[in-house]
Amino acid sequence: MNYSLSYKTKKIFWLSIKLSIVIGCGYFIYTKLTESKEIFDVDFYQKQYKKGVFSIKTVIFVCFLSFFNWFLEILKWQKLASFCKKTTFNKAAIQSLASLTASLITPNRIGEYGVKSLYFEKYLRKKIIGVNFVGNFYQLMATLFFGTLGITYFVIEQPVKINFGSIVPYAIFLFFVIFTLFFIVTSTNFIISYLRKIRDFLTKIPLNLHLKVMLFSFIRFIIFSHQFYFLLLFLHPDIQYLEAITSIGGVYLIASITPILSVFDFILKGSIAIWIFSFFNINPNTIVTITTLMWILNFAIPAIVGGYFVITFKPNFIQ
Repeated sequence: MNYSLSYKTKKIFWLSIKLSIVIGCGYFIYTKLTESKEIFDVDFYQKQYKKGVFSIKTVIFVCFLSFFNWFLEILKWQKLASFCKKTTFNKAAIQSLASLTASLITPNRIGEYGVKSLYFEKYLRKKIIGVNFVGNFYQLMATLFFGTLGITYFVIEQPVKINFGSIVPYAIFLFFVIFTLFFIVTSTNFIISYLRKIRDFLTKIPLNLHLKVMLFSFIRFIIFSHQFYFLLLFLHPDIQYLEAITSIGGVYLIASITPILSVFDFILKGSIAIWIFSFFNINPNTIVTITTLMWILNFAIPAIVGGYFVITFKPNFIQ
């Protein structure tokens, strides 16, 4: 009888957690879309439609880029998860979409780690968190690589005024923080031991898997940055490719190093993009529309699909 009560309690608890995630995700998506007035600017869309921007071919092409982007993300996760336990593409898709739903309402998408790990046996969860970190690390590396190239080109080519006097105090503070953290890490046996375990775990992952994940990550960045570019090209055809693609890289670089709830991601990217593309005299409404569409196609819609998998998810102890 006690076991039955415990079982029911756990079941109710998990149902509450799942409903909270889905309702929270849905609420944030709804509020952010309704607050973004530009995305519902009918006059703006009518003008673009008359110009022939929103043709069926355009819509299909942009949606295909989102599909291909998520196909690579799921394939990347399948390869990583299979290092711990054989995982099919369908299972990887369910895990990726469900974890996206949870990640939207957590800072820097940390909810993704917890949800993915719950799909596996308890003894595998640390490894799953580890390989998930590897996947996100390579995605960040792709952003840093292309973003650094982009922002460097942007600063050189555009009349950006940098007040080095105001930057110096922050640079000194950052150096002090890094030095302090380095001292703490190198002087604490527990942390040293933990870092060694991470190093040992990473070395166990085959080199060809590292290379595959890195390749998928770099291709993904190229896909969604060019999705941004094509939307920009459709709405503002006068911009040059090199100027646009390097500026887009800069937008993603700045956004990636700013801790924020994922649900506010398009607001952050939109603000950065408005500033960067103001140097090319592009209407802010155009930029807000693009960043919102990017967020809807690559985050909101997949998160809604993932909400179904969150609701239907059953932890090991109630299966």
